[in-house]
Amino acid sequence: MNIPRHIGIIMDGNGRWAKKRGLIRSAGHRAGTDATRKIVRACGELGVQYLTTYVFSAENWGRPSVEVSMLMDLLVEMTRKEIAELNANNVRLKAIGDLSRLPAKTRQELLNGIESTSGNDGLTLVLAISYGGRSEIVHAAKEFARQYSKNPSLIDNLNEEAFKNFLFTKDIPDPELIIRTGGEKRISNFLLWQSAYAELYMTDILWPDFDKAALLDAIADYNKRDRRFGKVKE
Repeated sequence: MNIPRHIGIIMDGNGRWAKKRGLIRSAGHRAGTDATRKIVRACGELGVQYLTTYVFSAENWGRPSVEVSMLMDLLVEMTRKEIAELNANNVRLKAIGDLSRLPAKTRQELLNGIESTSGNDGLTLVLAISYGGRSEIVHAAKEFARQYSKNPSLIDNLNEEAFKNFLFTKDIPDPELIIRTGGEKRISNFLLWQSAYAELYMTDILWPDFDKAALLDAIADYNKRDRRFGKVKE
């Protein structure tokens, strides 16, 4: 089986999972963190090199303040609890997004986790937090403009590869496979630039129920795809 080098996951369905069981939404988010732990472990076992999970979108700041606060506290709790296991499994932690919007405690805990795992060279777990694909592209354009103002000759060498160096993911390869759970059929502002040629896999499984078997189903489906990148095979 051909294992994608980089998998992105839009983790959807925590709230609906909780509602189906008569539970509050926070119970669904906690169950979702358990699913994340299992999928990180599974990706490491399968030899996936990069896993990017859509933890909290830029648009999620518009949710009720009580839920946002709970999610930020859960992120702190999860980071503290999982660092030992990430290190034990040689997993390196990274984060992309507008981290300046995170509460100070959440941001610091995340940065501590990133520093603690920086020496690992196995699976790289990328958390997309306070992240939006459009805002990332705007941020990259601004960064290019700042450098251009100092060195106008940069415009002569601007191409897709050069522009990529201004993205949050400049050191991360583009995903080959993007999985969305929960039954929706959209990418919701996730890795817009990077997903240009990613294979999309949508499943009705709610995120807390997504496990290694479901991941293998997604990878098996990926293996059936004919990836031509706009070209024609002989």
